[in-house]
Amino acid sequence: MHLHKFIGRWAIFTAGAAILASCSSGENNSSADNTDSEEETRTYETEKGEVSIPSDPETIVTDYYAGELLAVDADVSGSGPDAFSNPFLEEQLNGAKNVGDPVDPEEVLELDPDLIVVMYDDNYEQLSEIAPTVHIPYNPDTDVQETLDTFGELTNNQTEAEDFKETIEETAADAKERLEGTIDEDDTFGIYELTENDELYVFGANGGRGGQAIYNALDLNAPEKIQEEVMGENAQEISMEVLEEYSSDHMFMTVYDPEDTGESRENIQESDIWANLEAVQNDQFYFLDFDTYYPYDPISVNEQIDLIADELTE
Repeated sequence: MHLHKFIGRWAIFTAGAAILASCSSGENNSSADNTDSEEETRTYETEKGEVSIPSDPETIVTDYYAGELLAVDADVSGSGPDAFSNPFLEEQLNGAKNVGDPVDPEEVLELDPDLIVVMYDDNYEQLSEIAPTVHIPYNPDTDVQETLDTFGELTNNQTEAEDFKETIEETAADAKERLEGTIDEDDTFGIYELTENDELYVFGANGGRGGQAIYNALDLNAPEKIQEEVMGENAQEISMEVLEEYSSDHMFMTVYDPEDTGESRENIQESDIWANLEAVQNDQFYFLDFDTYYPYDPISVNEQIDLIADELTE
């Protein structure tokens, strides 16, 4: 799933994604022939109601949360296809199965998971018949630290979640030290995406594309217009004609070009709008690889912090 699915469903998720990600010990809510003891299951509260999940899940299948689960050292035996295009997860997903988009219940059944975690509720009822299924809508957390809390609690791996928080903090501290003296304190930073149809988007901190690394981990500042209009949202579509109004001293752009035609990038680079951007004139416009910066899971964010620092120091 790429940009269009996210954009098309944001209105649903951002309006109703006040998910209650709290867990509590509870009585066994499983069926009468389930012999699990009270200590082996617990109740997890979701927007779809309470779900009885394993206290310590061992085999997990997900559609889009592979990176979040792996960050807290949980097992991922199956995931949707996006995870397999994430360069930061390739090694950890060695041996995991692609279960399709939307998730194919038959593929999941073969893996015999004890927990299923989904962003979308396609086939939710069928998946729930296979194993306890937790629905976490797109982007319910405000930053990567909250994400680690959510998935640490879900998998009962709170210690691992805290450890990864420390890892990110250390990575950010080292990157900030590298950036000292290379950028001005008042410099502004913007994140943009161009699609194969020449659609243009401006991104905030929590819509992937390096936002968590740039705005939250490295504490770099967006220009005032982006702060006022976009930062509270995941993204906002704009026309090419107003790009200069949303421009910044340093501009990072991904290009969603699944057929790899290069046409959209060529079109913008041949325009007068592009040539007149101060970031272009000052050699501070950076094209970023889509697959590298599209994800926003903790593992990816941790790696993106260093990569952004590399872009700025080089």
